[in-house]
Amino acid sequence: MKLKSWILLIIFFLLVSLTRLASGIYLDYLWYEQLGYGTVFTTILSSYWGIRLLAWLFFSIFLYINLIFTQKALLNMPNLVLRQMLMNTKFGNLLTAKRLRVVFLLAALVIPWLLTSTFGDHWLPVRLFFSGMETGITEPIFARDVSFYLFALPFYELIYQYLLMVIVVTSILTGGIYLFIQPPQQLGLRSLFARRGQTHISILLSGLFLVVAAGYRLQMYNLLYSQRGAAFGPGYTDLNAQLPIYWVLLALTLTVAGVLLYNARAKNPRLIAGSILALIVAAILLGGVLPAAMQSFIVEPNEFAREEQYLQNNIEFTRLAYGLDKIERRDFDLTGTLGYEELLANEGTINNIRLWDYRPLQQTYNQLQGLRRYYRFNDVDTDRYEIDGEYRQLMLSARELLASELPARTWQNERLFYTHGYGVVASPVNQVTGQGLPSLVLSDLPVRGDLAELQVDVPQIYYGERTDNYVFTGADTNEFDYPMGETNAFTRYDGDGGVKLGGLFNRLLFALRFSDYRILISGELQPESRIHFYRTVNERMQRLAPFLRQDPDPYLVVADGRLFWMVDTYTTSSRFPYAEPQGDINYIRNAAKAVVDAYNGTVNFYIFEPEDPLIQAYAEIFPELFKPAEDMPDYLRQHVRYPEALFTIQSRMYATYHMQNNQVFYNREDQWQLPEERYEGNTIAMEPYYTIIQLPGEEEPEFVLMIPYTPATRDNMVAWLAARADGDKYGQLRVYLFPKGELLYGPSQVEARIDQDSRISEQLSLWDQRGSNVIRGNLLVLPVNGSVLYVEPIYLRAESGQLPELARVIVAYGENVVMERTLAEALAAVFGLQPGVPPEEPPDDDEEPGRPVTPGEPVEGTVLELIEQAVRLFSEAEAAQRSGDWAEYGRLQQELGAVLARLQELGTTTE
Repeated sequence: MKLKSWILLIIFFLLVSLTRLASGIYLDYLWYEQLGYGTVFTTILSSYWGIRLLAWLFFSIFLYINLIFTQKALLNMPNLVLRQMLMNTKFGNLLTAKRLRVVFLLAALVIPWLLTSTFGDHWLPVRLFFSGMETGITEPIFARDVSFYLFALPFYELIYQYLLMVIVVTSILTGGIYLFIQPPQQLGLRSLFARRGQTHISILLSGLFLVVAAGYRLQMYNLLYSQRGAAFGPGYTDLNAQLPIYWVLLALTLTVAGVLLYNARAKNPRLIAGSILALIVAAILLGGVLPAAMQSFIVEPNEFAREEQYLQNNIEFTRLAYGLDKIERRDFDLTGTLGYEELLANEGTINNIRLWDYRPLQQTYNQLQGLRRYYRFNDVDTDRYEIDGEYRQLMLSARELLASELPARTWQNERLFYTHGYGVVASPVNQVTGQGLPSLVLSDLPVRGDLAELQVDVPQIYYGERTDNYVFTGADTNEFDYPMGETNAFTRYDGDGGVKLGGLFNRLLFALRFSDYRILISGELQPESRIHFYRTVNERMQRLAPFLRQDPDPYLVVADGRLFWMVDTYTTSSRFPYAEPQGDINYIRNAAKAVVDAYNGTVNFYIFEPEDPLIQAYAEIFPELFKPAEDMPDYLRQHVRYPEALFTIQSRMYATYHMQNNQVFYNREDQWQLPEERYEGNTIAMEPYYTIIQLPGEEEPEFVLMIPYTPATRDNMVAWLAARADGDKYGQLRVYLFPKGELLYGPSQVEARIDQDSRISEQLSLWDQRGSNVIRGNLLVLPVNGSVLYVEPIYLRAESGQLPELARVIVAYGENVVMERTLAEALAAVFGLQPGVPPEEPPDDDEEPGRPVTPGEPVEGTVLELIEQAVRLFSEAEAAQRSGDWAEYGRLQQELGAVLARLQELGTTTE
């Protein structure tokens, strides 16, 4: 193949690649513009390419100038043998000033372009450097505002790494040229370079060591992230050995830079080698040996005394970095006097005890409401709603469509016909049918539900957690909406989501973008058709705000007749001084929440922590992206919840950083841990859980996220942490401390007591051996009126099926552990009673037969009247049980017990 053909082929592939790149950029811009965030795209794009081109341009100019300096040496090559060899080849034509400049220019353009290819990815630190604001928090070692470490230091380190690369690469290339042209007999130390080469290399190396000196200055600031001492951050060795050593090395490096600059005139190769060797030896001896010796022989034998003054910095700044300083500490006095009537009086708590674990419930939803193989419930979320005037906790899940599960995977089916999921399933957390299944308040196709608060007028789901394929709407064909037995319901998209397909040019670009020629030739598509891509919630978040860390679990909200996805996003950093890392971060704030419309795909970001310095900087860079929290509609605002991912990080860190006394912290005397629980035969870390409870000292039940704590070396419970979410209480954190010296069973101890109960363990073992699997759900720890109640649901799942059913409820209180068919029966039994037995206040004397009664009191009426009354009470109790109103259920059972006791008495009298 001729050279000309190769060149044409390369040009063709370059044109195709550039066209695909340009089409991708243009189509992405259309996507951003359709969402109303065109300026976000242009800001990111201009920042990326601006930094990339600037880094390339400076490097190119610097390299070209230095290569030009080698031109004279090349043209007057002292290695005559090499020169003669080159002249006898085709490379000999390059040894002219004009052609060398062309070669140097090409090298200066191509090499920096390749080496700076990743620098555009660092656009964010550069923008943050110019947009970051002071925090008002000053660290004590260098007396710098924390903003310096969040915004300035990453930028300075980027510049340092860039300059280091530029000078090192340039030095290697120019040094290689000088070395290449030397006669073989002159390649000794005394004449390593030609005289002109020594001057040039000396200047370059002098500049290199000036940059290295700046690097030592930056390393001083990085001591605030040291992991050498008793706690994260600078310790005794860092500040009394490593920091002075950095100053010494900085001075030595500047000295070496001066010596090398002097050598530009002296032209003594020994100065180059000797200076570099001296610095390397000093860095090894001072930077490595001395700090290690001090740590081993001075600090470790008396570590606390040496490190005490630095422990407080770690404690204080770690608490600031994770928001632990805002946790309110309160005592939880154990009264141990909880009675059955007192328990039932806590209706808000009792009526929202979660009997459904999200894991088996997801399987149940898929079995009961999947209805077709291509429908899938990806996750089950929990939230609270006002139902018939009552504050109720619900479990919800969206019915999404998986294109990969379609029975016939044709292009038309995947792109034009099956375009969306449909509907939502919801059930109260505590309601169970007679078959042990969830009581659904939203279900079926089309969506059915009798609750006005949960009306779904727009059930189609074009954007969700599993919508990972692109589709078209507005085509000439109808879209499948949902199945109707032997027929199907159809729909036409009426929203403004997606990008208009446009004319032939746009269709060509889309065809190139998705490598799909059918976009170009399909007769079903029209200019007004819309293409929906980047449809998953997480992908939309990543495209719009790549600088925010997303919560991995978006949750579904039914509000205003529509379906929304709510996503918690976090500002994070690994550069908060002194703060203990958790994974790859040591600072986090739930600064913004995003809402995605499941039908239109619109995205709105709301700032919930305006005082966060990172979100302030992001809002400065992207002012059109963020809105204040006050702009969130009320129907969405009431569904904001404290994020579980953030709470998990905070609860883990608080297990250690609740200790603020240096001595106690150093010895880990009061170290806590998150408890463990059982799930499907495995011991796993207990997850935080949402529930509605009445917090101690509060008048109304509220929606909280909570987790208990146990000591690090014991299983008893010492505290519990709660995050509030309702109204103006949102974001408040409280830890309730149990009295020290009093035993309170922890979750693992309760699990052990369940295992040790012969009646319970025998029953569970029996079920496990009869073709079914026992699933033990979340163990809930519920503080109630100075006492703690434990509730664990038990599910049965057939070995051949995937339909878990709620079979029993275990309740533990004090020394009692019981397992009953229903929660109401278990709550009564744990107090040593049968439902209907506990006494109530004596009735008024003038009440008629049929009035509410309590056991133990005389019940008037004939046998027939009493039987009728018993039937009525039994029917009303069943209705209360189905609705999850356990307080009413308990009251009715009490009346029923009294009536039955009277009937038994009359029967005995008759005999």
